[in-house]
Amino acid sequence: MKKVAIIISPNWKDYAEKYLDECLATVRAQDYQDEMKIFLIDNETSEKSYAYLKERANGAEIIRNQNNAGFAEGCNSAIRPAMEQGFEYIFLLNMDTAVASDCLSELVKVVESDQNIGAVQARLMLYSDKSRINSLGNETHFLGFGYCRGYGDVMDKYPELSLEKMSNGKTNSNIFYPSGAAVLFRSSVLMSVGLFDEEYWMYNEDQELGWRMWLAGFKSVLAARAVVYHKYEFAKSIKQYYWMDRNRLITIFKYYHILTLLLIFPALLIMELGLLLFAFQSGWFPEKKKVYQYFFQRKTWRYILAERRKVQALRKVKDGDIVKMIKGTIWYQEIGDTKLKLANPVLNAYWEIVKFLIIW
Repeated sequence: MKKVAIIISPNWKDYAEKYLDECLATVRAQDYQDEMKIFLIDNETSEKSYAYLKERANGAEIIRNQNNAGFAEGCNSAIRPAMEQGFEYIFLLNMDTAVASDCLSELVKVVESDQNIGAVQARLMLYSDKSRINSLGNETHFLGFGYCRGYGDVMDKYPELSLEKMSNGKTNSNIFYPSGAAVLFRSSVLMSVGLFDEEYWMYNEDQELGWRMWLAGFKSVLAARAVVYHKYEFAKSIKQYYWMDRNRLITIFKYYHILTLLLIFPALLIMELGLLLFAFQSGWFPEKKKVYQYFFQRKTWRYILAERRKVQALRKVKDGDIVKMIKGTIWYQEIGDTKLKLANPVLNAYWEIVKFLIIW
Protein backbone atom coordinates (compact mmCIF):
# COMPACT_ATOMS: atom_id res chain seq x y z
CA MET A 1 0.00 0.00 0.00
CA LYS A 2 1.17 3.55 -0.74
CA LYS A 3 0.72 7.06 0.61
CA VAL A 4 -2.25 8.84 -0.98
CA ALA A 5 -3.01 12.56 -1.14
CA ILE A 6 -6.76 13.17 -1.41
CA ILE A 7 -7.31 16.51 -3.14
CA ILE A 8 -10.84 17.88 -3.00
CA SER A 9 -11.53 20.18 -5.94
CA PRO A 10 -11.68 23.94 -5.47
CA ASN A 11 -14.13 25.68 -3.18
CA TRP A 12 -15.77 28.58 -4.98
CA LYS A 13 -18.75 30.74 -4.00
CA ASP A 14 -20.73 28.61 -1.50
CA TYR A 15 -19.61 25.13 -2.62
CA ALA A 16 -18.17 24.25 0.79
CA GLU A 17 -21.42 25.04 2.58
CA LYS A 18 -23.40 23.02 0.05
CA TYR A 19 -21.18 19.99 -0.43
CA LEU A 20 -18.15 19.68 1.84
CA ASP A 21 -19.58 17.96 4.92
CA GLU A 22 -20.79 14.78 3.21
CA CYS A 23 -17.72 14.59 0.97
CA LEU A 24 -15.34 14.88 3.93
CA ALA A 25 -17.32 12.40 6.04
CA THR A 26 -17.13 9.73 3.34
CA VAL A 27 -13.44 10.43 2.64
CA ARG A 28 -12.61 10.08 6.33
CA ALA A 29 -14.55 6.80 6.46
CA GLN A 30 -12.30 5.09 3.88
CA ASP A 31 -11.03 1.63 4.85
CA TYR A 32 -7.63 2.34 3.28
CA GLN A 33 -4.92 1.13 5.68
CA ASP A 34 -1.91 3.21 4.65
CA GLU A 35 -1.25 6.95 5.06
CA MET A 36 -3.65 9.40 3.46
CA LYS A 37 -3.89 13.15 3.76
CA ILE A 38 -6.62 15.55 2.67
CA PHE A 39 -5.87 18.75 0.75
CA LEU A 40 -8.59 21.40 0.40
CA ILE A 41 -8.42 24.13 -2.24
CA ASP A 42 -10.03 27.55 -1.88
CA ASN A 43 -10.43 29.73 -5.00
CA GLU A 44 -11.07 33.35 -3.98
CA THR A 45 -14.21 32.67 -1.95
CA SER A 46 -15.79 34.98 0.58
CA GLU A 47 -14.30 35.17 4.07
CA LYS A 48 -17.44 33.44 5.31
CA SER A 49 -17.02 30.48 2.97
CA TYR A 50 -13.30 30.24 3.70
CA ALA A 51 -14.01 30.27 7.45
CA TYR A 52 -16.46 27.41 6.93
CA LEU A 53 -13.84 25.45 4.98
CA LYS A 54 -11.21 26.09 7.65
CA GLU A 55 -13.55 25.05 10.45
CA ARG A 56 -14.20 21.71 8.74
CA ALA A 57 -10.56 21.08 7.77
CA ASN A 58 -9.58 19.20 10.96
CA GLY A 59 -6.08 18.14 9.95
CA ALA A 60 -6.42 18.78 6.23
CA GLU A 61 -4.00 21.11 4.45
CA ILE A 62 -5.71 24.14 2.92
CA ILE A 63 -4.37 25.71 -0.26
CA ARG A 64 -5.81 29.22 -0.53
CA ASN A 65 -5.55 30.89 -3.93
CA GLN A 66 -5.92 34.65 -4.00
CA ASN A 67 -7.84 34.55 -7.28
CA ASN A 68 -10.34 32.22 -8.91
CA ALA A 69 -7.72 29.98 -10.47
CA GLY A 70 -10.28 27.75 -12.17
CA PHE A 71 -10.26 23.97 -12.00
CA ALA A 72 -6.95 23.25 -13.75
CA GLU A 73 -4.71 25.72 -11.91
CA GLY A 74 -6.64 25.26 -8.67
CA CYS A 75 -6.02 21.50 -8.67
CA ASN A 76 -2.39 21.94 -9.69
CA SER A 77 -1.87 24.25 -6.70
CA ALA A 78 -2.54 21.26 -4.42
CA ILE A 79 -1.03 18.50 -6.56
CA ARG A 80 2.42 20.14 -6.52
CA PRO A 81 2.83 20.29 -2.70
CA ALA A 82 1.34 16.80 -2.38
CA MET A 83 4.00 15.40 -4.70
CA GLU A 84 6.70 17.40 -2.92
CA GLN A 85 5.57 15.74 0.34
CA GLY A 86 6.21 12.32 -1.16
CA PHE A 87 2.70 11.04 -1.83
CA GLU A 88 2.90 8.25 -4.42
CA TYR A 89 -0.72 8.66 -5.51
CA ILE A 90 -2.99 11.67 -5.99
CA PHE A 91 -6.74 11.06 -5.59
CA LEU A 92 -8.56 13.99 -7.18
CA LEU A 93 -12.16 14.27 -6.02
CA ASN A 94 -14.99 16.69 -6.69
CA MET A 95 -16.46 18.32 -3.62
CA ASP A 96 -19.99 17.40 -4.72
CA THR A 97 -19.43 13.67 -4.23
CA ALA A 98 -19.95 10.90 -1.70
CA VAL A 99 -17.39 8.07 -1.73
CA ALA A 100 -18.00 4.37 -1.01
CA SER A 101 -15.88 3.24 1.96
CA ASP A 102 -13.72 0.82 -0.07
CA CYS A 103 -13.28 3.13 -3.06
CA LEU A 104 -9.71 4.24 -2.39
CA SER A 105 -8.56 0.69 -1.60
CA GLU A 106 -10.02 -0.52 -4.90
CA LEU A 107 -8.40 2.31 -6.87
CA VAL A 108 -4.97 1.60 -5.38
CA LYS A 109 -5.40 -2.13 -6.00
CA VAL A 110 -6.01 -1.46 -9.69
CA VAL A 111 -3.20 1.06 -10.19
CA GLU A 112 -0.70 -1.28 -8.52
CA SER A 113 -1.71 -4.14 -10.83
CA ASP A 114 0.12 -2.58 -13.81
CA GLN A 115 3.05 -0.14 -13.80
CA ASN A 116 1.85 1.28 -17.15
CA ILE A 117 -1.36 2.62 -15.56
CA GLY A 118 -1.11 6.38 -15.06
CA ALA A 119 -4.70 7.13 -14.03
CA VAL A 120 -7.62 5.16 -12.59
CA GLN A 121 -11.15 6.54 -12.60
CA ALA A 122 -13.74 5.42 -10.08
CA ARG A 123 -17.14 4.30 -11.34
CA LEU A 124 -19.17 7.50 -11.08
CA MET A 125 -22.86 7.01 -10.31
CA LEU A 126 -25.53 9.71 -10.06
CA TYR A 127 -26.20 10.73 -6.48
CA SER A 128 -29.83 11.57 -7.28
CA ASP A 129 -30.44 8.04 -8.64
CA LYS A 130 -27.72 5.72 -7.42
CA SER A 131 -28.73 2.98 -9.87
CA ARG A 132 -27.78 5.18 -12.83
CA ILE A 133 -24.38 5.98 -14.28
CA ASN A 134 -22.68 9.36 -14.38
CA SER A 135 -19.46 8.16 -16.07
CA LEU A 136 -17.75 4.85 -16.85
CA GLY A 137 -14.78 6.78 -18.13
CA ASN A 138 -14.97 9.52 -20.71
CA GLU A 139 -15.01 9.31 -24.51
CA THR A 140 -13.45 11.61 -27.11
CA HIS A 141 -14.95 12.36 -30.52
CA PHE A 142 -12.49 12.85 -33.38
CA LEU A 143 -13.37 16.58 -33.52
CA GLY A 144 -12.44 16.99 -29.86
CA PHE A 145 -15.81 16.75 -28.09
CA GLY A 146 -15.61 14.89 -24.79
CA TYR A 147 -18.49 13.17 -23.04
CA CYS A 148 -19.33 10.63 -20.34
CA ARG A 149 -19.60 6.98 -21.28
CA GLY A 150 -22.84 5.43 -20.04
CA TYR A 151 -24.48 8.59 -18.74
CA GLY A 152 -28.01 7.84 -17.48
CA ASP A 153 -27.74 4.09 -18.14
CA VAL A 154 -27.97 1.29 -15.58
CA MET A 155 -25.05 -1.09 -15.06
CA ASP A 156 -27.01 -4.01 -16.58
CA LYS A 157 -26.19 -2.50 -19.99
CA TYR A 158 -22.50 -3.19 -19.34
CA PRO A 159 -22.22 -6.89 -18.42
CA GLU A 160 -18.47 -6.80 -19.06
CA LEU A 161 -18.18 -4.56 -15.97
CA SER A 162 -20.37 -6.72 -13.70
CA LEU A 163 -19.08 -7.54 -10.23
CA GLU A 164 -19.05 -11.21 -11.25
CA LYS A 165 -16.63 -10.46 -14.08
CA MET A 166 -14.58 -8.25 -11.80
CA SER A 167 -14.29 -11.00 -9.17
CA ASN A 168 -12.96 -13.43 -11.79
CA GLY A 169 -9.74 -11.51 -12.16
CA LYS A 170 -10.67 -8.66 -14.50
CA THR A 171 -10.45 -5.52 -12.40
CA ASN A 172 -10.44 -2.70 -14.93
CA SER A 173 -11.03 -1.61 -18.52
CA ASN A 174 -9.20 0.95 -20.66
CA ILE A 175 -10.78 4.39 -21.08
CA PHE A 176 -9.72 7.31 -23.26
CA TYR A 177 -9.62 9.73 -20.36
CA PRO A 178 -10.70 9.81 -16.72
CA SER A 179 -13.20 12.26 -15.31
CA GLY A 180 -11.56 14.78 -13.01
CA ALA A 181 -14.46 14.22 -10.60
CA ALA A 182 -12.93 11.02 -9.17
CA VAL A 183 -9.54 9.89 -10.45
CA LEU A 184 -6.39 8.45 -8.89
CA PHE A 185 -3.13 9.53 -10.56
CA ARG A 186 0.27 7.93 -10.18
CA SER A 187 2.57 10.77 -9.03
CA SER A 188 5.56 9.46 -10.97
CA VAL A 189 3.54 9.62 -14.20
CA LEU A 190 2.46 13.20 -13.50
CA MET A 191 6.11 14.05 -12.91
CA SER A 192 6.89 12.53 -16.30
CA VAL A 193 4.10 14.00 -18.44
CA GLY A 194 3.13 17.14 -16.47
CA LEU A 195 0.03 18.36 -14.65
CA PHE A 196 -3.17 19.94 -15.97
CA ASP A 197 -2.68 22.56 -18.68
CA GLU A 198 -3.65 25.77 -16.86
CA GLU A 199 -4.57 27.54 -20.10
CA TYR A 200 -7.75 25.43 -20.10
CA TRP A 201 -9.00 26.99 -16.85
CA MET A 202 -12.06 24.73 -16.79
CA TYR A 203 -13.50 21.91 -18.95
CA ASN A 204 -11.55 19.41 -21.09
CA GLU A 205 -8.45 19.68 -18.92
CA ASP A 206 -8.96 16.03 -17.88
CA GLN A 207 -9.38 15.07 -21.54
CA GLU A 208 -6.13 16.82 -22.46
CA LEU A 209 -4.17 15.13 -19.65
CA GLY A 210 -5.65 11.72 -20.48
CA TRP A 211 -4.62 12.09 -24.15
CA ARG A 212 -1.14 13.14 -23.06
CA MET A 213 -0.79 10.00 -20.94
CA TRP A 214 -1.78 7.70 -23.80
CA LEU A 215 0.59 9.56 -26.14
CA ALA A 216 3.42 8.97 -23.65
CA GLY A 217 2.58 5.27 -23.32
CA PHE A 218 0.60 5.28 -20.06
CA LYS A 219 -2.90 3.82 -19.66
CA SER A 220 -6.06 5.33 -18.20
CA VAL A 221 -8.47 2.74 -16.85
CA LEU A 222 -11.82 2.42 -15.06
CA ALA A 223 -11.96 0.63 -11.71
CA ALA A 224 -15.52 -0.69 -11.80
CA ARG A 225 -15.53 -1.82 -8.16
CA ALA A 226 -14.53 1.63 -6.87
CA VAL A 227 -17.74 3.66 -6.56
CA VAL A 228 -18.31 7.40 -6.14
CA TYR A 229 -21.74 9.08 -6.14
CA HIS A 230 -21.76 12.44 -7.92
CA LYS A 231 -24.26 15.28 -7.37
CA TYR A 232 -24.01 15.99 -11.07
CA GLU A 233 -26.02 18.74 -12.78
CA PHE A 234 -25.50 18.88 -16.54
CA ALA A 235 -27.64 22.00 -16.91
CA LYS A 236 -25.04 23.87 -14.88
CA SER A 237 -22.24 22.79 -17.24
CA ILE A 238 -23.99 23.47 -20.55
CA LYS A 239 -23.82 27.24 -19.95
CA GLN A 240 -20.05 27.13 -20.31
CA TYR A 241 -19.96 26.86 -24.13
CA TYR A 242 -16.94 29.07 -24.51
CA TRP A 243 -14.60 26.90 -22.43
CA MET A 244 -15.85 23.59 -23.82
CA ASP A 245 -15.70 24.71 -27.46
CA ARG A 246 -12.39 26.54 -27.19
CA ASN A 247 -10.64 23.81 -25.23
CA ARG A 248 -11.65 20.89 -27.44
CA LEU A 249 -10.11 22.75 -30.43
CA ILE A 250 -6.90 23.44 -28.51
CA THR A 251 -6.64 19.74 -27.72
CA ILE A 252 -6.91 18.45 -31.28
CA PHE A 253 -4.47 21.10 -32.52
CA LYS A 254 -1.96 19.98 -29.88
CA TYR A 255 -2.24 16.21 -30.18
CA TYR A 256 -2.99 14.98 -33.69
CA HIS A 257 -0.19 14.28 -36.14
CA ILE A 258 -0.20 17.00 -38.82
CA LEU A 259 -1.40 14.47 -41.43
CA THR A 260 -4.32 13.49 -39.18
CA LEU A 261 -5.28 17.15 -38.89
CA LEU A 262 -5.30 17.44 -42.68
CA LEU A 263 -7.56 14.39 -43.00
CA ILE A 264 -10.12 15.65 -40.49
CA PHE A 265 -10.10 19.26 -41.75
CA PRO A 266 -13.15 18.88 -44.09
CA ALA A 267 -15.24 17.45 -41.23
CA LEU A 268 -13.94 20.14 -38.88
CA LEU A 269 -15.00 22.88 -41.32
CA ILE A 270 -18.48 21.41 -41.77
CA MET A 271 -18.87 21.04 -38.00
CA GLU A 272 -17.90 24.68 -37.49
CA LEU A 273 -20.62 25.77 -39.93
CA GLY A 274 -23.13 23.61 -38.04
CA LEU A 275 -22.01 25.02 -34.71
CA LEU A 276 -22.41 28.58 -36.01
CA LEU A 277 -26.00 27.80 -36.98
CA PHE A 278 -26.62 26.17 -33.62
CA ALA A 279 -25.06 29.19 -31.87
CA PHE A 280 -27.42 31.59 -33.66
CA GLN A 281 -30.45 29.45 -32.85
CA SER A 282 -29.64 28.76 -29.23
CA GLY A 283 -28.39 32.20 -28.17
CA TRP A 284 -24.74 31.42 -27.54
CA PHE A 285 -23.33 33.20 -30.61
CA PRO A 286 -21.49 35.76 -28.39
CA GLU A 287 -19.59 32.84 -26.80
CA LYS A 288 -18.81 31.32 -30.21
CA LYS A 289 -17.53 34.71 -31.36
CA LYS A 290 -15.21 34.80 -28.33
CA VAL A 291 -13.85 31.38 -29.34
CA TYR A 292 -12.92 32.71 -32.79
CA GLN A 293 -11.42 35.84 -31.27
CA TYR A 294 -9.22 33.64 -29.07
CA PHE A 295 -7.86 31.75 -32.08
CA PHE A 296 -7.22 34.95 -34.03
CA GLN A 297 -4.60 36.11 -31.51
CA ARG A 298 -0.90 35.65 -32.16
CA LYS A 299 -0.21 34.73 -28.52
CA THR A 300 -2.73 31.87 -28.79
CA TRP A 301 -0.80 30.23 -31.61
CA ARG A 302 2.52 30.82 -29.86
CA TYR A 303 1.10 28.94 -26.89
CA ILE A 304 -0.41 26.12 -29.02
CA LEU A 305 2.76 25.60 -31.06
CA ALA A 306 4.97 25.60 -27.95
CA GLU A 307 2.67 23.11 -26.20
CA ARG A 308 2.45 20.99 -29.34
CA ARG A 309 6.24 20.67 -29.45
CA LYS A 310 6.28 19.62 -25.79
CA VAL A 311 3.57 16.97 -26.03
CA GLN A 312 4.81 15.58 -29.35
CA ALA A 313 8.23 15.15 -27.73
CA LEU A 314 6.54 12.75 -25.29
CA ARG A 315 5.13 10.62 -28.10
CA LYS A 316 5.65 6.87 -27.81
CA VAL A 317 2.33 5.83 -29.37
CA LYS A 318 1.31 6.45 -32.99
CA ASP A 319 -1.93 8.20 -34.00
CA GLY A 320 -2.82 4.95 -35.75
CA ASP A 321 -3.09 3.25 -32.35
CA ILE A 322 -4.65 6.14 -30.44
CA VAL A 323 -7.44 6.76 -32.96
CA LYS A 324 -8.76 3.23 -32.37
CA MET A 325 -10.11 4.57 -29.07
CA ILE A 326 -11.57 7.80 -30.52
CA LYS A 327 -15.25 7.88 -31.48
CA GLY A 328 -17.00 8.92 -34.68
CA THR A 329 -20.31 9.84 -33.03
CA ILE A 330 -21.07 12.69 -30.63
CA TRP A 331 -23.24 11.86 -27.66
CA TYR A 332 -24.06 14.68 -25.27
CA GLN A 333 -26.29 13.89 -22.37
CA GLU A 334 -29.62 15.72 -22.27
CA ILE A 335 -29.17 17.19 -25.76
CA GLY A 336 -31.63 15.78 -28.28
CA ASP A 337 -30.87 18.05 -31.20
CA THR A 338 -32.23 16.57 -34.48
CA LYS A 339 -29.34 17.96 -36.55
CA LEU A 340 -26.87 16.12 -34.32
CA LYS A 341 -28.77 12.86 -34.71
CA LEU A 342 -28.66 13.29 -38.49
CA ALA A 343 -24.98 14.27 -38.51
CA ASN A 344 -23.75 11.37 -36.37
CA PRO A 345 -24.03 8.60 -39.02
CA VAL A 346 -22.28 10.80 -41.60
CA LEU A 347 -19.50 11.79 -39.19
CA ASN A 348 -19.06 8.20 -38.07
CA ALA A 349 -18.76 6.94 -41.66
CA TYR A 350 -16.22 9.67 -42.43
CA TRP A 351 -14.19 8.75 -39.33
CA GLU A 352 -14.17 5.04 -40.20
CA ILE A 353 -12.57 5.90 -43.54
CA VAL A 354 -10.07 8.31 -41.95
CA LYS A 355 -9.06 5.78 -39.28
CA PHE A 356 -8.31 3.23 -41.98
CA LEU A 357 -5.96 5.72 -43.67
CA ILE A 358 -4.02 6.69 -40.54
CA ILE A 359 -0.89 4.54 -40.44
CA TRP A 360 1.50 7.08 -38.85
